Amino acid sequence: MAQCQPLLTRLIASSVTVSSQAGKIIRDIFTRGELNIIDKGVNDIQTEADRSAQNCIIESLSRQFPDVTIIGEEGPSRCEVPPEWIITDMDQEVLKIKLPNHLENISPKDVCVWVDPLDGTSEYAQGLINHITVLIGIAVGSKAVGGVIHQPYYESKETSSLGRTMWAIEGVGFGGFKPILPPVGKRIITTTRSHSNKTVQAALDALKPDEILRVGGAGHKVVLLLEGKAHAYIFASRGCKRWDTCAPEAILHAAGGTMTDFWGEKYAYDANTDYLNAKGILATAPGEQHSWYISNIPDEVKQEI
Repeated sequence: MAQCQPLLTRLIASSVTVSSQAGKIIRDIFTRGELNIIDKGVNDIQTEADRSAQNCIIESLSRQFPDVTIIGEEGPSRCEVPPEWIITDMDQEVLKIKLPNHLENISPKDVCVWVDPLDGTSEYAQGLINHITVLIGIAVGSKAVGGVIHQPYYESKETSSLGRTMWAIEGVGFGGFKPILPPVGKRIITTTRSHSNKTVQAALDALKPDEILRVGGAGHKVVLLLEGKAHAYIFASRGCKRWDTCAPEAILHAAGGTMTDFWGEKYAYDANTDYLNAKGILATAPGEQHSWYISNIPDEVKQEI
């Protein structure tokens, strides 16, 4: 049945299952306590969990979709991947969905998958495990059209099991969560926990928030928007990359929210684009007036990025 489904449907269905396996790898490594941290640069570290989760995701997806471009944060690896990490199952609920006509017959050469195997590595290394996510974003041409966010440490109140997987496809909808609108009468903004500077703070000050949530991970910040815990996600810096935002943008957009740069322009996600989100990140929750935030960020802040 699966092979009869369109490419995008199969990609999302596979990403849902493989992201869950990546989450298990992340939990297992944390439990063992052997993080094997490598310093990649200023405020940029990599752990054994980053490397292992990416190997799991890329090997699993590339075996099933050999003609699709896959770009991972941690770069290429020559390590042998254990057989139990290679996931070929697909989520059966996703396979049942009906795509809009323009996405039914896309070519593999027009698809780019952006993988952040462990978004929020600094927080993971510090034990702030609820901040982390696994991100798999799917672009067709330059546009983010689908994505998966997996939270390895999300605890279900109904089953007490660990892990939640959120997914979305443009023109179809979303699954794994129910959006909640943020509270009326106040403004809560989420922003970086570990990469703040005077420009980031100036952008926040201009928006006069009632509360600021400083947390790790782009995926986690967008989850806060979807859960009604924040009205906007503001990051007045060049530090974010395409693998940080492709999946969150697709899911947020499918739920009725918006993500752009500080000028209101969408980032491109084709395989040839620059990895750096050089003009900042501005994301707003469903129901929020995105244009208000753009117009109220001072020009000097925009020029400083």
